[in-house]
Amino acid sequence: MKIYHRVIQQVRVNKIQLTLIMSGILFLLNSCITQKNVEYLQDEDKGVKSFAEAKYDDYRLKPNDELYIQISSLDDAAASIFSMGNNSQSYPVGSMQPYGASLASYSIDKDGFLVLPVIGSIFVKDKTIPQVSQLVKDSLVNILSQPIVTIKLVNRYVSVLGEVRNPGHFTFSQEKISIFDALGFAGDITDYGNRNEVLLTRNENGKNIRINLDLTTSDILSSKYYFLKPNDIIYIKPLRKKIWGMREFPFAIVLSAISTGILLYTVVR
Repeated sequence: MKIYHRVIQQVRVNKIQLTLIMSGILFLLNSCITQKNVEYLQDEDKGVKSFAEAKYDDYRLKPNDELYIQISSLDDAAASIFSMGNNSQSYPVGSMQPYGASLASYSIDKDGFLVLPVIGSIFVKDKTIPQVSQLVKDSLVNILSQPIVTIKLVNRYVSVLGEVRNPGHFTFSQEKISIFDALGFAGDITDYGNRNEVLLTRNENGKNIRINLDLTTSDILSSKYYFLKPNDIIYIKPLRKKIWGMREFPFAIVLSAISTGILLYTVVR
């Protein structure tokens, strides 16, 4: 009879041990980052697949935008009046750092006007860079001999926040960059970043809008939000596995506590 009770007791202990072990295994498996969590552009079709080029509308200028304007002509002495006193026209476009370009830039006022020496005020709000370049060039026809006008937007910034390796505020000089370019600036999304729900915030027509993007599907390549605009903000949400704190979870302490609990239970019984 005593042997029977001992066997029953041992079976109960084994059941508790097995339950705790299985619970721990399931907990660990549920907390693991899978390959599907970290892959971009997932597609069942592994062959070559083409997508229509993502549409990109030219940026429309807004109040407080800063424009780097380079003006040259056959009469260099006359054109120097537009150099803002720092001989900025002597620098090749794109060679100046953002801060230096800002010092040599013209700001659009709150009413949407661009004020230039000699020319005066030009209304540029909601116009594109090529349109403004043509307006300035037309205004210089009777002032300079064969004027050449090059205009660049100085405040080309994009912010990448959240679960990335190097969050921050990044400057770019290209006319357009993709969302993957921006993530490259930030060192890519970490293993704990949610690639299925990437938030893009953008100011359009005086309103801030929020767009949810899924970077795991190849359809993003043809999305109208594939290319970013100046002052866009990207936020990468953390996966729930990160919220549970699995990266720094004290596995050794928990397993030790479980082992100690089983030992104490066995001794008491």
